[in-house]
Amino acid sequence: MKKYILYIAAAMLAVTSCKKDIVDRTTQYPALAPANEDLNADTWKPVLITDPTVFTVAAPDAIASPAYVADLNEIKGYQRSLNSDQKAIIKYWSAGAVLRWNEIMRDLVAKHNVAPYQNLDGTYPAPSSANPFAYPQFPFSNPPYAARAYAYVSAAQYDALIAAYHFKKQYNRSAPYVNDPTVQALIPKSTLPSYPSEDAVVSGASVEMMKLLFPTEIDYIEQKAAEEKIYRIMAGANVRGELDAGESLGKQVADVFAARARTDKAGAAIGTPAYWASLQTKVAPGEQYWISLEVPKRPPMLPLFTKVKPFLFDTLTVVALRPGPPNSTNSDAFKKETAEVLYYSQHATRANQALVAFWADGIGTYTPPGHWNAIAADEFVKQNYSEVRWARNFALLNMAEMDAAIVCWDTKYAYFNPRPSQVDDAIKTLTGVPNFPAYSSGHSNFSGAAATFLTYLLPDRGSKFTDMANQAALSRLVGGIHTRQDINVGLTTGNEVGQYAVNRAKADGADSGN
Repeated sequence: MKKYILYIAAAMLAVTSCKKDIVDRTTQYPALAPANEDLNADTWKPVLITDPTVFTVAAPDAIASPAYVADLNEIKGYQRSLNSDQKAIIKYWSAGAVLRWNEIMRDLVAKHNVAPYQNLDGTYPAPSSANPFAYPQFPFSNPPYAARAYAYVSAAQYDALIAAYHFKKQYNRSAPYVNDPTVQALIPKSTLPSYPSEDAVVSGASVEMMKLLFPTEIDYIEQKAAEEKIYRIMAGANVRGELDAGESLGKQVADVFAARARTDKAGAAIGTPAYWASLQTKVAPGEQYWISLEVPKRPPMLPLFTKVKPFLFDTLTVVALRPGPPNSTNSDAFKKETAEVLYYSQHATRANQALVAFWADGIGTYTPPGHWNAIAADEFVKQNYSEVRWARNFALLNMAEMDAAIVCWDTKYAYFNPRPSQVDDAIKTLTGVPNFPAYSSGHSNFSGAAATFLTYLLPDRGSKFTDMANQAALSRLVGGIHTRQDINVGLTTGNEVGQYAVNRAKADGADSGN
């Protein structure tokens, strides 16, 4: 226990540092230099696409053609006089496209993770994708929305790279620094064919998905894409034609995912006033049911997220994974657990305060799924993965996080169980009170799913991720947010969801021979 409190205290220092410190830390990531280029990635099992040949990627210009020579000259023009800002861009993006777009996603989630303020009449406005710039701006990137966003972007990146590997092998064009020795390679050289560009494929898929998910941020998203494109040219990694082809392919793959996203029922997850009122009837007579503790009372968060289409299993499995009911609110067991929460509330230690703060992931943050993305990114950097393996691993992690959100929200609204601080107003939480039912814990579900998959992926880390998941869950108990049953059941259910990601990983072909 002691070593994890020390770990959390150190991590808190990084979290509470100014934004410049965070930027400085991430810019220190080394340039991507894969230990294995994963040349067989075109044989791996994708998420949605079935046949790369349905996408259009025109044959590249011959390397002796005037068009290709002009592209090479563009690289040389930049490389003659790179300034400090351009060198900084190369250093930043050289860490990897999947890593950097994941960071951009986390930033956007944190920016939009703001609950709407109430109207003068005490009602609450809701963000609308049809009018995203109106107050409150779309989206409110709460944990379920964020989990879904991470999943769609990561999965689209992965499928786009699988398709790119198919065309790379088909056209088998060498990198500019191979075709022209006067072109400098300002990042580690790659043995991959360079047409179409893998960075541009990731960018094209990311941009299209993020424009759908964060429509008020299109200008910023496109700026980042333009920056990444010019980085590849300045670094001598790709000519413009390779980047254009990759961007086009990424967008075509993203269209497949965007079509799914528009019909996965997330748009109706907010529910209606009539549905909100009906939720109380799910609770047996004499039992306490959840109510909003905000003033004025806020509608429950996304009660119909339970109906969103998952990635790793079907909707019947969502119900099958639903745990049994919580303890009756009239039972001695429930009273005992509530008393435990009260004890922690009244005896808040510095260690527990640090634990709660580190794992809070509330309003204005990149949410619990984003926290696990950040943890995973720091671990993946150590592994020297290829771009396609980065994408595959993030896709599986984030599909597990999205599906854990669906299963967790199904449980929450099936039982509509009250928060400890609702049952006993002497309980004062160390962080805010989430505006949805207690059973089971969302943090625990997200953490259990992430820890199960990451432990499979990185077995040499031992119990590191499981220990972290247990700490994340415990933070909700000592913070006054959840009872012990809430967190224990949440971890169990999250582990079950994470196992589906593990099973998919075992069967997708990526680990064969590795």
